[in-house]
Amino acid sequence: MTAPERREESHMALMITDECINCDVCEPECPNDAISPGEEIYVIDPARCTECVGHFDEPQCQQVCPVDCIPLDPERPETREQLMEKYEIITAA
Repeated sequence: MTAPERREESHMALMITDECINCDVCEPECPNDAISPGEEIYVIDPARCTECVGHFDEPQCQQVCPVDCIPLDPERPETREQLMEKYEIITAA
Protein backbone atom coordinates (compact mmCIF):
# COMPACT_ATOMS: atom_id res chain seq x y z
CA MET A 1 0.00 0.00 0.00
CA THR A 2 1.43 3.39 -0.97
CA ALA A 3 1.60 6.40 1.36
CA PRO A 4 -1.26 8.20 -0.45
CA GLU A 5 -3.43 5.09 -0.11
CA ARG A 6 -2.70 4.91 3.62
CA ARG A 7 -3.45 8.64 3.92
CA GLU A 8 -6.76 8.12 2.10
CA GLU A 9 -7.78 5.45 4.58
CA SER A 10 -6.74 7.24 7.77
CA HIS A 11 -8.78 10.32 8.52
CA MET A 12 -9.23 12.16 11.76
CA ALA A 13 -9.22 15.63 13.15
CA LEU A 14 -5.87 17.34 13.14
CA MET A 15 -4.02 18.63 16.16
CA ILE A 16 -1.26 21.16 16.77
CA THR A 17 1.72 19.93 18.76
CA ASP A 18 3.87 21.90 21.17
CA GLU A 19 6.41 22.46 18.40
CA CYS A 20 4.08 25.26 17.26
CA ILE A 21 5.94 28.59 17.00
CA ASN A 22 2.76 30.73 16.98
CA CYS A 23 3.53 32.08 13.53
CA ASP A 24 -0.19 32.57 12.75
CA VAL A 25 -0.08 31.21 9.19
CA CYS A 26 -2.46 28.31 9.83
CA GLU A 27 -5.41 30.16 11.37
CA PRO A 28 -6.43 32.20 8.29
CA GLU A 29 -6.05 29.15 6.03
CA CYS A 30 -8.70 27.08 7.85
CA PRO A 31 -11.97 27.22 5.89
CA ASN A 32 -13.93 25.94 8.92
CA ASP A 33 -12.57 28.41 11.48
CA ALA A 34 -11.35 25.43 13.50
CA ILE A 35 -7.99 26.99 14.44
CA SER A 36 -7.65 29.60 17.16
CA PRO A 37 -5.02 30.91 19.57
CA GLY A 38 -4.77 28.78 22.68
CA GLU A 39 -3.15 29.63 26.00
CA GLU A 40 0.34 28.83 24.74
CA ILE A 41 0.00 27.62 21.14
CA TYR A 42 -2.67 27.52 18.46
CA VAL A 43 -5.33 24.85 18.88
CA ILE A 44 -7.71 23.02 16.56
CA ASP A 45 -11.35 22.48 17.51
CA PRO A 46 -11.95 18.83 16.54
CA ALA A 47 -15.68 19.49 16.20
CA ARG A 48 -14.92 21.89 13.32
CA CYS A 49 -11.90 20.18 11.72
CA THR A 50 -12.72 18.24 8.56
CA GLU A 51 -9.12 17.97 7.29
CA CYS A 52 -10.45 20.42 4.66
CA VAL A 53 -12.69 17.65 3.24
CA GLY A 54 -15.33 19.43 1.20
CA HIS A 55 -13.06 22.42 0.60
CA PHE A 56 -9.64 21.19 -0.56
CA ASP A 57 -7.79 17.97 -1.41
CA GLU A 58 -5.27 18.48 1.41
CA PRO A 59 -5.46 20.11 4.84
CA GLN A 60 -4.45 23.71 4.21
CA CYS A 61 -2.97 24.25 7.67
CA GLN A 62 -0.51 21.39 7.07
CA GLN A 63 0.43 22.88 3.71
CA VAL A 64 1.44 26.26 5.18
CA CYS A 65 2.91 25.19 8.53
CA PRO A 66 6.64 26.01 8.50
CA VAL A 67 7.52 23.62 11.33
CA ASP A 68 5.34 20.62 10.39
CA CYS A 69 3.56 20.52 13.76
CA ILE A 70 0.02 19.60 12.61
CA PRO A 71 -0.36 15.82 12.56
CA LEU A 72 -3.49 13.69 12.63
CA ASP A 73 -4.95 13.37 16.12
CA PRO A 74 -4.85 9.64 16.93
CA GLU A 75 -7.52 10.19 19.60
CA ARG A 76 -10.11 11.27 17.01
CA PRO A 77 -10.40 8.77 14.14
CA GLU A 78 -13.03 9.64 11.53
CA THR A 79 -13.86 8.26 8.12
CA ARG A 80 -13.91 10.44 5.03
CA GLU A 81 -17.71 10.09 5.10
CA GLN A 82 -17.86 11.36 8.69
CA LEU A 83 -15.65 14.31 7.77
CA MET A 84 -17.94 15.09 4.80
CA GLU A 85 -20.99 14.93 7.08
CA LYS A 86 -19.29 17.33 9.48
CA TYR A 87 -18.45 19.64 6.56
CA GLU A 88 -22.10 19.61 5.42
CA ILE A 89 -23.31 20.48 8.93
CA ILE A 90 -20.76 23.28 9.34
CA THR A 91 -21.47 24.84 5.95
CA ALA A 92 -25.26 24.59 6.34
CA ALA A 93 -25.27 26.70 9.51
